[in-house]
Amino acid sequence: MQPTTRCKPLSCTYCYLPFRKVDNVMPLGVAEAVAASVNPWAAAAPGFEVVWHGGEPLACGRDHLRRLMEPFHGVKHSVQTNAVLLDDAWCDFLLDHDVHVGVSIDGPEHLNTHRATSAGHPAYRVIMRGIERLKRHRIPFSAIAVVSDPRPEQAAEFYEFFVNLGCGTLGVNVEEEEGVNTVRGTYDRERARDFWTALTAAWQANPVVQVREISRVLAYAGAVLEGAGTTGPAALPWDPLPTVAYDGGVILVSPELAGFTDARFGDFTTGNVLDTPLSVLLAEADQRTSWLPEFWQGVDSCQAECRFFDFCGGAHPANRYFEHGGRMDGTRTRYCTTAKIALLEGVTRHAQRISR
Repeated sequence: MQPTTRCKPLSCTYCYLPFRKVDNVMPLGVAEAVAASVNPWAAAAPGFEVVWHGGEPLACGRDHLRRLMEPFHGVKHSVQTNAVLLDDAWCDFLLDHDVHVGVSIDGPEHLNTHRATSAGHPAYRVIMRGIERLKRHRIPFSAIAVVSDPRPEQAAEFYEFFVNLGCGTLGVNVEEEEGVNTVRGTYDRERARDFWTALTAAWQANPVVQVREISRVLAYAGAVLEGAGTTGPAALPWDPLPTVAYDGGVILVSPELAGFTDARFGDFTTGNVLDTPLSVLLAEADQRTSWLPEFWQGVDSCQAECRFFDFCGGAHPANRYFEHGGRMDGTRTRYCTTAKIALLEGVTRHAQRISR
């Protein structure tokens, strides 16, 4: 759920959002329409999660976010925040509504140069101020970090920062070329692999923070060793991972496509919850989503030619689109190479080293 497109007060250089400086705010009717489909699902699946993300969710204000949450019943609410707006009143709100908190921060101060305020000032200290407020209120949190330059010599320092930060889990995103971010990283597969190897070594020496990417590889490797056959994303039912934009438009799989238009695919939406129930949009996704047929062709090509497909499941739509000149049927992307292939190679190489 995208409560606002505004990413107040930050303007990170790697951000993919096209309207991050615009105050587009989700109307209450959108949340009510989504809840009509979600509430029955939540009743049947305890732990059903609604994530408020895509812009800075706190920028829409406490009262409005509370009203957006009210129509939902039996769900677990989460926010992904840059932490800058966190104050004592927000902490009370998060506790009162039992909201899980994810914080976006890229590691120690010298690795946070891409995270800046709208005025161009370094954001590290104001982010840390917000995190300290969470800790004072004893609010547990997870973290997501963007790594723009995966340098193996910095992996240990990077990991220990999050150990000392006190987060429970860490997601590591290698910077991607997508949306309005057209920067292409200069790192290669070997360098990225060395980074993942070094990060795995740092984690293995002090495994107090769960690293999302390492956990995925270990779960995959464990299933393979147990003879489970096809075990990766390719073996799972298709997860549409719907993102509901501020105006009710539904984007599947890749929220990074929200806000963009294409001559062939239109606005990439499957439809709008103000016109059609979310349950219907998902049930009829193949017929209603203009870009899906071309995307499935690309997935089939990945499966035919890539030996990593069982683990990866094929490139994400947004990476395909922005890296392959507007095509959804391209195969390998730079994101595949650095965040999937190099990840699998890096973690397994560390495992081989310690088993000798």
